[in-house]
Amino acid sequence: MAEQRRRLILFARFPVAGKVKTRLIPALGAEGAAALHRRLVLRSLRTAHALCESQGIELEIRFAGDDANEMQHWLGDGWLCRPQCEGDLGQRMAGAFAENFREGSPATVIIGSDCPSLTPEILAAAFESLNTNPVVFGPATDGGYYLIGLTRLVPELFQGIAWGTETVLAQSLEILARNDRKPALLQSLDDLDRPEDLAGWKRLTESDDNDLSRISVIIPALNEAAHIAATLECVRKSSPHEIIVVDGGSADETCAIALNRGAKVIHSKPARARQMNAGAAQATGNVLLFLHADTLLPDNWTRVVTDTLKAPGVAAGSFGFRVAERFPGRWLVEWTTNLRSRWFQNPYGDQTQFLRRAVFEELGGFADLPIMEDYELNQRLRKLGRVVTAEAAAITSGRRWKRLGVVRTTLTNKMMIAGFHLGVCPHKLARFYRRSPARS
Repeated sequence: MAEQRRRLILFARFPVAGKVKTRLIPALGAEGAAALHRRLVLRSLRTAHALCESQGIELEIRFAGDDANEMQHWLGDGWLCRPQCEGDLGQRMAGAFAENFREGSPATVIIGSDCPSLTPEILAAAFESLNTNPVVFGPATDGGYYLIGLTRLVPELFQGIAWGTETVLAQSLEILARNDRKPALLQSLDDLDRPEDLAGWKRLTESDDNDLSRISVIIPALNEAAHIAATLECVRKSSPHEIIVVDGGSADETCAIALNRGAKVIHSKPARARQMNAGAAQATGNVLLFLHADTLLPDNWTRVVTDTLKAPGVAAGSFGFRVAERFPGRWLVEWTTNLRSRWFQNPYGDQTQFLRRAVFEELGGFADLPIMEDYELNQRLRKLGRVVTAEAAAITSGRRWKRLGVVRTTLTNKMMIAGFHLGVCPHKLARFYRRSPARS
């Protein structure tokens, strides 16, 4: 029989404006409250993942507010992701605990996403407490709790509690006292629920948001064994904080090559937007750089990234455009692409996209599109500030121009943009873009 593992459950709600962090809407507006919720969930997920990776604990996401596909597009496919059951908060937590204990978990901890100062060390202390105590609480300073852990179900803890009030923890402790059970108590932490809590959030995140030195490079890949080694070697020359290759199910040596060259490899369903979101959800840098697997970064690219993002009013950046292979009309492709990128602030994904992680998370990442995900993200970024194209150029593969020809490839790209703005179904656009020359 397989060893039963301890489990950590993150309770998370899909970020729909007007339905999350509602007590913060008067201060932030509905969209601002949803943006903050996105950051809180992803921060909690990174904290939980760090603990689970280091201690062999299973991580589970219990979601509310949408279906599993939407949650996994946002957070990645690599998590055990289940819907919360019906009922109030107590009924939903009781249901999650009951299911885990039926599956054989010897100890289960549930956390929410409202406590940004939670750390892997505090989570480790919770599981350590469960070795000698049947119940552990992480008290919140507002009278509730940010964490509860059990070694077996205690149904009374989830019945008759005034959820959302300052008496939640006191009521819970009273229930345990009546049943002659003594819980372990962790250190008290602040929740982020009310407008007056926002100052603490700003203090907590200010240094990270201003630190541009930790760059996470995220590379979506699918059968890129012919190109990814050169791409990774080029990336490593400037010593980024981390390199994450998100494989979409390669049948070649892509994953082995990436691992051998020091990249972290995670797996996802094959869709570039989904793969890049999955990489971002596990990234620990403060800057995210999204790189195609057949694109080479310029020398000293980390300096270019930090200098670009430091400039006032800049929301995101990219590199200039160069094509690796020679073919008739290459100079025209490069000239027109760089002109469009700089003049209209609309670079394509093969020029890379880099931005602060905080901005990416607040925007909700890449939209669930089968194509044009880079273009759509740029439309949202331009509402926040300038999208700058650096003078230094990234060198990308010219295989599509060589295969289809300059005129046809350029016309196809223009038709894609026109179709996007005219509201053509993205799946139709994707089929049109990817069909073979023979079918055309």
